[in-house]
Amino acid sequence: MSMPSSLQIAQAASMRPIADIGAELGLLPEELELYGPYKAKISLDVLRRLADRPNGREILITAITPTPLGEGKTTTTIGLAQGLNRIGVRTAVAIRQPSLGPVFGIKGGAAGGGYSQIVPMEDFNLHLTGDNHAVTAAHNLAAAFIDNHLHHGNVLGIEPHSISWPHVVDISDRALRHAVIGLGSAEDGIPRETEWQISVASEVMAILALATDIHDLRARFGRIVVARTRDDKPVTLEDLKVAGAMTVLMRDAIKPNLLQTLEGGPAFVHAGPFANIAHGNSSVLADRVALKLVDAVCTEAGFGADMGAQKFMDIKCRLGGIRPSAAVVVATIRALKMHGGVGKIVAGKPLDPALEAEDPEAVRRGAANLAKQIENMRLYGVPVVAAVNAFPTDAPSEVAALREVALAAGASSAVVASHFADGGAGAEDLARAVWAVAQASGPDGASDFRFLYPDEMPLAEKIETIATRIYGADGVDFGAGVLKTLERIESDGHRSLPICMAKTHLSLSTDATKKGRPSGFRVPVRDARLFAGAGFVTAYCGDMRTMPGLPSRPGGEGVDIDAEGNVVGLF
Repeated sequence: MSMPSSLQIAQAASMRPIADIGAELGLLPEELELYGPYKAKISLDVLRRLADRPNGREILITAITPTPLGEGKTTTTIGLAQGLNRIGVRTAVAIRQPSLGPVFGIKGGAAGGGYSQIVPMEDFNLHLTGDNHAVTAAHNLAAAFIDNHLHHGNVLGIEPHSISWPHVVDISDRALRHAVIGLGSAEDGIPRETEWQISVASEVMAILALATDIHDLRARFGRIVVARTRDDKPVTLEDLKVAGAMTVLMRDAIKPNLLQTLEGGPAFVHAGPFANIAHGNSSVLADRVALKLVDAVCTEAGFGADMGAQKFMDIKCRLGGIRPSAAVVVATIRALKMHGGVGKIVAGKPLDPALEAEDPEAVRRGAANLAKQIENMRLYGVPVVAAVNAFPTDAPSEVAALREVALAAGASSAVVASHFADGGAGAEDLARAVWAVAQASGPDGASDFRFLYPDEMPLAEKIETIATRIYGADGVDFGAGVLKTLERIESDGHRSLPICMAKTHLSLSTDATKKGRPSGFRVPVRDARLFAGAGFVTAYCGDMRTMPGLPSRPGGEGVDIDAEGNVVGLF
């Protein structure tokens, strides 16, 4: 008998009232703002009430370099939390809310899968409590203020060609990547070139994920630099007098959302920055609240360990004061075969039989990628467990090859888990292994933690450090004007900021076709931009885009309502 689809499993789930889950966490009734029976927002007052309570331990879940097959990182995050709860460790999930662009594009939803999911699945993947819409509205309010200022005399002396603040929309729409606005009569605005980005690439989203309270959010909005004057001075949203109104639009969005896993455990869902074009982690506030309420928090960083996990360590931990007790690097046997040069994936076609045939040598070759990602996490002094997300076709010889490479690379252990098919019961062994290393990481949970680079290092050197130590590059090639841009950012007083690399997630290099552990490559950096409000500088590598496009057959084609009014087609 075949296993039901993830959507069918989610829709058949017997969910608990979210008020009961909040009460079990120790939240007071007035600290839980209900959005129907199964989702709620959490008042930030809880952080003041529990300020003196010790924190639980933070466990970061990351992965090998992604393949089209998917590695099940989100599923593992949820399954591990379910497994920890089963062995008696009070655990919560902390995870991002997906963007509608991927949901209706090629990726689909991000609620996990099988018997390791967050529910209600439809709400999680769609509008939830409206946070992403608030981000979009706040961002576009600032865009409107900029053009309105130009229209009404440009008192600040903004150089229109210097405006770096785009518009955003939470749908993948490639036709908006480059646009001219202000066409028509003089009453229709000042004509100029601009662009639309996807909402999760907005600095507003990055700030939502990094702010520590509503006042910090307000201050960060004010610091956002959107243009320069004719005499080359930065123009901020404080100068444009819009930061306060943006904060008002975000006053509910700043509160973390509470949902549940299929097994009734707490799941904190908040913010959704992409890891290839932004910093790729759920909010600091969600983690801080969760850490006060439970013994362990399982949080996921986007894409491979060279992307979201590197940014978790050097951006989220640096700016948010969070320290991980352990890292889990997820891999699948068939994905490692792809990294080892076996198999070809064609959309809409059956799985290549080579990926299901026993081939330990291909696994060993591909596991060079796993080894590098484990090494990347060890650079931060964090203990690592390799998680093998199991498939029925995995052969013992292939698992043995993976385990050998993982242990040689510095993993504490490599554990097979079947949480997709078996829920938390299939992740109990993984949970025991992870909890053992998390508890052994010192009384504060992170006694050996260290950053990759110091604050005082020049920005260009920070970029080179990430490229050479995390990606394995031979060096960096800065495009025309990039070093000058970095020097200007430093002269404006922002040398101490961390770096957010915008790069393909499909390779350790900037060439998406290079799988495994590539060598002999350099990283081209074509542009750099200051995100003063978020508190980092983004370096754009290769041809990275900040507005995705839809595929020839978008996933949204299959999404609909059935005769009973139920959602169908989400995946």
